[in-house]
Amino acid sequence: MINLVSVSGGKDSTATLLVAIERDVENIQAVFCDTGNEHPATYDYVRYLEAVTGVKIQWLKQDFTDWWWRRRDYVRDIWPEKGVPDSTVKRALVVLEGGPTGNPFLDLCVIKGRFPSRMAQFCTQCLKSEPATEYLLNLVDSHGAVESWQGVRAEESIRRAKQPEWEDKGGGYTIRRPIHKWTVRQVFNQHKRHGIDPNPLYKLGMSRVGCMPCINARKKEIQEISKRFPDQFERIAEWEFCVSVAAKREAATFFASVGDTKTAFERGNIREVVKWSKTLRGGKIIDPNSEDDAPMCSSAYGLCE
Repeated sequence: MINLVSVSGGKDSTATLLVAIERDVENIQAVFCDTGNEHPATYDYVRYLEAVTGVKIQWLKQDFTDWWWRRRDYVRDIWPEKGVPDSTVKRALVVLEGGPTGNPFLDLCVIKGRFPSRMAQFCTQCLKSEPATEYLLNLVDSHGAVESWQGVRAEESIRRAKQPEWEDKGGGYTIRRPIHKWTVRQVFNQHKRHGIDPNPLYKLGMSRVGCMPCINARKKEIQEISKRFPDQFERIAEWEFCVSVAAKREAATFFASVGDTKTAFERGNIREVVKWSKTLRGGKIIDPNSEDDAPMCSSAYGLCE
């Protein structure tokens, strides 16, 4: 049997990998799905994990080339039939005729004509779940049995709390969630017990490290990112422009914003969101501490001792 651990560069998947190692299970392999929207520190951390654990980590990255060209053809041939203004069609084709960028996250958003949201979180499905599942099923075909180790904890959400610690999916495919009942303190203690450093982003105010930024980032987290890694938001601003050009609505924001197209973009574009993150509750008064230099450590998990 192959024991396949899903690694994201985050605390829970790292703890799960360490559980598999300390249980001395056979044939441990690991897989990391590169979304194209990760912080460089996370890429470095995945490489660090492979080096210190000795477990080979296979990197997976979606390629949307075929889907991209189908989208180009649809916009070119079908949009006019559906009454989409010629100017909008030509605008979208400026991006689509240029071909895919090679960045999975950006290519997916251009094809969709929008960014993911909490209600339509297609990024997780398309960029992580699907490539990992395809890789796993190929292992089942070649090895006969694979157990997928997943770093899922019950206290993270109601949905995750309802997931079992072990389940048989049939056909030689099983799932194990060994830290399902763990607390976050137990997770970091697992790192310490094995002498493994946690992802350094956790000491820099990040509560999550998968994607940078994540569409679910909190206000304080956005403020921390803007202080420490302003280039991350400059990249998102470029993506907003690119996706907006290719979108039928001619506007797309990384963080969901309500209202008609123009109003939503003016109020919800990434630079406006960063400004909002520096305000106090209510969004009208500037937080006097928002422009202070970020402290060397501002862990949400008490990792600064």
